Amino acid sequence: MKITEVRTLRLDEFPNLVWVQIGTDEGLSGLGETFFGASAVEAYIHDWCAPRLIGKNPLHLQARVNELSDYIGWRGAGVETRAYSALDIALWDLFAKARAMPLADALGGRSRDRIRTYNTCAGYKYVRDRRGQTVDNWHTGDAEGPYEDLDAFLTDAGALARSLLAQGITAMKIWPFDIAAERSGGLDITPDELRTALRPFEQIREAVGDAMDIMVEFHSLWSLPMAKRLARELAPFNTYWHEDPFRLDTPSDLKHYAEACETWICASETLNGTPAFRAYLQTGVAGVVMLDLSWCGGVTEARKIAGMAEAFKVPVAPHDCTGPVVYGASCHLSMHLKNALIQESVRAFYTGWYRELAQGLPDVTDGMIELKDAPGHGITLDEGLWRRADATVRISSRSDI
Repeated sequence: MKITEVRTLRLDEFPNLVWVQIGTDEGLSGLGETFFGASAVEAYIHDWCAPRLIGKNPLHLQARVNELSDYIGWRGAGVETRAYSALDIALWDLFAKARAMPLADALGGRSRDRIRTYNTCAGYKYVRDRRGQTVDNWHTGDAEGPYEDLDAFLTDAGALARSLLAQGITAMKIWPFDIAAERSGGLDITPDELRTALRPFEQIREAVGDAMDIMVEFHSLWSLPMAKRLARELAPFNTYWHEDPFRLDTPSDLKHYAEACETWICASETLNGTPAFRAYLQTGVAGVVMLDLSWCGGVTEARKIAGMAEAFKVPVAPHDCTGPVVYGASCHLSMHLKNALIQESVRAFYTGWYRELAQGLPDVTDGMIELKDAPGHGITLDEGLWRRADATVRISSRSDI
């Protein structure tokens, strides 16, 4: 089997997402995806990666990964890593299809048939803004369905918790501190801002008691002193984990944060590769390893990261708040990994716009995720997307090399 074509797709409606499809001379193809800097990733895929893939055997996965590595761009989750990640997801999808197996089985078999999910409380417009990740520009617009959960946790988090429990979902992630961080650059919070940010935790505990686990997302926005203060303020609410309290340029800083934090530390979807996660694990305070398949190096690197975490006796919780392909592949990885703790999902996405773009999404029932039986990661894009008026399609083939 030989790779004959590398094709990418971007849609103006979803400007942060780029999909990549790897085609072969035997008619099989694999689908990958990544998020942020979509046009730059597209350019890197075609300028650097495609010439190194076309004409090669896609089933020799590690060889293909080895050949893609550039002289620069391997230290952080930049354009190069996001391109490698998307391509690696596509190669694993193709690999599993060639063996007529779901990805979870092609990875070496399942550790479980279902996994618990938590709801990241985003709304329908959460990834549609080019300006980046702020509450201000994602907390806008009319609801597109019943699960405008970002508005809900900022206004009536107790009602939101009851709604999730009614679906069997017993864990939720919220980020009410972001508004203050965006104003102050993460350096300070006023008494009024602090009271407002703590109110959702009060509402959840008043409404459902300890029936709901609460994950706190800080989006890497705070200074270390302020992050420690917020950790102490949150102690009475028995939160499940604290995620990315500040930028992990130096993971060893988490040892100082742990002095004030009484719950698990969770990091980090922003880290790339085994060296960065090794630095995190070696702090001795890692509670949960969160990796994003489209930012850490793909399935190949994620397996190595998870294995390393297992050696440190630390669980893994794959990230998903981007697109349907990463979501599907992450669910397969979670079924395979021995130390997978819980899988992130966004009900506004998997009941909403994911279904506008793709088929084959995993099932979510009573707060648990189950896979379908299709080969590969099971996610296929709607064929009409490639012909949409807002689509940018670029193809590299043997004749272009």
